[in-house]
Amino acid sequence: MHPSEVLFQGKRQPLLLPACDHYAGSEKLMRKSMALQQELGPVFDITFDCEDGAAAGSEAEHAALVAALLNSEDNRFNRIGARVHEPASPHFANDVAAIVGGAAARLAYVMLPKVSSAMEVARAIDLINQHAGPARAELPVHVLIETHGALREAYDIAALPQVESLSFGIMDFVSAHYGAIPAAAMRTPGQFTHPLVVRAKLEIAAACHAHGKVPSHNVTTDIKDSATVANDAQRAAAEFGFTRMWSIHPDQIKAILKAFTPRLSEVNEATNILGEAMAAGWGPIAHHGRLHDRASYRYYWTVLQRAKLAGLGLPEAAAAIVNQPEAS
Repeated sequence: MHPSEVLFQGKRQPLLLPACDHYAGSEKLMRKSMALQQELGPVFDITFDCEDGAAAGSEAEHAALVAALLNSEDNRFNRIGARVHEPASPHFANDVAAIVGGAAARLAYVMLPKVSSAMEVARAIDLINQHAGPARAELPVHVLIETHGALREAYDIAALPQVESLSFGIMDFVSAHYGAIPAAAMRTPGQFTHPLVVRAKLEIAAACHAHGKVPSHNVTTDIKDSATVANDAQRAAAEFGFTRMWSIHPDQIKAILKAFTPRLSEVNEATNILGEAMAAGWGPIAHHGRLHDRASYRYYWTVLQRAKLAGLGLPEAAAAIVNQPEAS
C-alpha cells in the first residue's frame, strides 16, 4: 500500500499549499511577480488583487486584465489566484464573472475578503461555481478572516468543502476594534503578544487544522526589513501553527519560504524514521531510543511532503518514499 493510504486510512490528507502567497495589484507588479515565479518555479503562489489593486472607477477593466494575465503563457504553473472584491461589494459579481467565467481553467483559487459569516461564504461559492461551470468543479476558495463575524465562524468556514485556506487580515481586524486594540498590535512584537490578536491567530490556525485546511499568516508591513520578515515567519510557524504566509514585496518571498521549509536535518530524520517504519510494515519502531508509531509517522510524512512542495532537493531515499506511485 502507498504510505498515505496506510497513514491516513482512507481519510482525506491535510491539504498542502506553497508556503508563500505573494500579492500583486498593479499590472507592473503582476507581470513582475509572474516573471519571478517563472524563475523560481511554483514554490510560491501569486494572488492578483482586485480589492486593493483596482483604481476607483476602473474595477471592470482591472478584472478583465486579471483574466487576460491568467490566460497568458506567462501563467506557466497555474499557481495564480485572485482576490476579488468582498461579497457585499457591487463589484463582486462582475469580478467573479470576468475572472472565474473567463479564466477558471487557469485559476488556482479565489480569495474572498471581508466576509461576515459561513453562510455568506457559501453563497459566494455558489456564484463562483455557476461561473466556473462543470469544467472546473469545486474551484478552490480562500477566505480572509478579518471581521468579528468571520472569526466567530472560522471553524464553520474552514469546514466548507471548497475552502482550502483561511488567511488572517490583521490590519482590518485591528481596525475593526476602533482603537480598543493599539496600532502597535498590527506589527511585531505586538502582533504576537496582544491577547485579542493572539486569540484570533490561534482560532484561525485551530479551525484550519481541525479540517485539514491551510492557515495563512498575515503580512509583515516592514517591507524593507528582511530580518523582521524572517522573524515573523518563524514565529508564525513555530508558535502559532501557520503553514503559509502572505508576501507584499518580492524581497519577502525567499525569507518566508526559508522559514517554512523543513531543514535538511529534519528531512533526514523523517527519511530514516519512515524508512524503518516501512521495513517494519508500519508497525511501531524504536529509533535512537524513542518510540515511533503511525501518529508520529504522519508527522514525518508531512515533513517530506512540505520539503518536496518547497522545491527542496530531497535525498535519494526521501525521494523514493514520497514519489512512490499510488495504487490505481
